[in-house]
Amino acid sequence: MKKISIIVPVYNEEGNIEQLVKELEDVFQAMPGLSWDIIFVDDGSTDNSLPLLIHLSEVKPIVQYISFSRNFGKDSALMAGFKASNADAVITIDSDLQHPPSLIPVFIDWWQQGFQVVYAFRKESNPHAGIISRFRSYLFYKTINTFSDVDIENGISDFKIIDRKVINVINKLPEDKPFLRGLFKWVGFKQKAIEYEPSERFSGSTKYSFDSLLKLATHGLTSFSTKPLNFAIYLGFTFSAVSLLYIPYVFVSFLYGWQRPGWASIIVTIAFFGGVQLIIMGILGLYLGKTFLQGKGRPRYIIQSSNIE
Repeated sequence: MKKISIIVPVYNEEGNIEQLVKELEDVFQAMPGLSWDIIFVDDGSTDNSLPLLIHLSEVKPIVQYISFSRNFGKDSALMAGFKASNADAVITIDSDLQHPPSLIPVFIDWWQQGFQVVYAFRKESNPHAGIISRFRSYLFYKTINTFSDVDIENGISDFKIIDRKVINVINKLPEDKPFLRGLFKWVGFKQKAIEYEPSERFSGSTKYSFDSLLKLATHGLTSFSTKPLNFAIYLGFTFSAVSLLYIPYVFVSFLYGWQRPGWASIIVTIAFFGGVQLIIMGILGLYLGKTFLQGKGRPRYIIQSSNIE
């Protein structure tokens, strides 16, 4: 009998956990030919998520939990679930119920047909997202696709089924801060995309602010491409070439004795090229910082407690 593990990262989602378990039970009761369990990974929640998970694990054998010592991030939580699972395939799903569990049988059907990664991406006309939210999402994925070496659909989600063979490859990757949405595209294998319409959040509020999306975009860019470094080089060459045009102007002005303003033009030029240099140094600093942190060899996460042996 094939086994499926549902991996659910949790960060302050106490109002959603029980409803998610109920809906997952309803889905799998209609598929009696499969063995399954749920692995909740508590990512340093400050509400009552962990006590609730401990209680559920005591009354429901299908519920397992891992608790981090602090917040390490969603991708680290998913990686912990991958390491803990021994299933033939895992399904990753958010705990806020915006990923509809009713789509799981479709995932499993495509997986049984031979697809090793089946993932969902959001419809453009999502009725539960405002104009600003949709624009931020579009800008995020447009930036990733423009400057990185992986092609990611606009609205791609962490809602997917992943075959054991792919999980084994992901588990062996040494990156301390993986960008999983990009990694699953990078590793290849036979993949299938399914369009879906997100449900409305069942309880609580989103944890993704503009600042967190910006950090995620920066992390994704520097994880999969050196194009920002190439951009910095091209930028430097471009402005160096443009600055050469100033030489004939200076020569002609000196020859004919034209009056040249001094202070304003010098200050503007210095400020402009100083800003360009800072941008280039910032790009270099991002890559050096990632190399520095990777070289430390610290673990991706620290497990405080778990009921998984």
